[in-house]
Amino acid sequence: MEKLELVLKRVAARDHYTIGKLYINGTPFCDTLEDTDRELDQAMPLEELLAKKVPGKTAIPTGTYRITMNRKSPKFSKIDYYRDFCDGYMPRLLGIPGFEGVLIHRGNREDNTEGCLLVGDNTSKGGLSNSKDRWEQLMRMHLLPAKEKGIPITIEVKRK
Repeated sequence: MEKLELVLKRVAARDHYTIGKLYINGTPFCDTLEDTDRELDQAMPLEELLAKKVPGKTAIPTGTYRITMNRKSPKFSKIDYYRDFCDGYMPRLLGIPGFEGVLIHRGNREDNTEGCLLVGDNTSKGGLSNSKDRWEQLMRMHLLPAKEKGIPITIEVKRK
């Protein structure tokens, strides 16, 4: 069966943000920006994970997650850009222990993440540029076609 596999390799963990590289079916696609990597892992006991998590300021645990394109974001569906582009249906990661509503969206700074994955080009320390273009490319070239064809989408999040 055909599938769409995203891999996020975290390459630079800093005190307030984490930079990564996003690959699609093995091909480099763009950079990512997340909150602080607190070295959480999908296999950790939930109690330990929750004890280390700082809400809204923690990167998701490493592991493999399914992505759905079938849920409308209550937050982003109210923003004209997202409503016009995708009717508010955003790529949402499922099954993340201790986390809910983790999306892939555009943004340029760590304060835009709130636990989500931002895509763009890491051209400045701790920030992204071209986020809107990269997000639209990700959606148009990969995620929306996979949704239309019913192709399963996964993302593996790992450290170097």
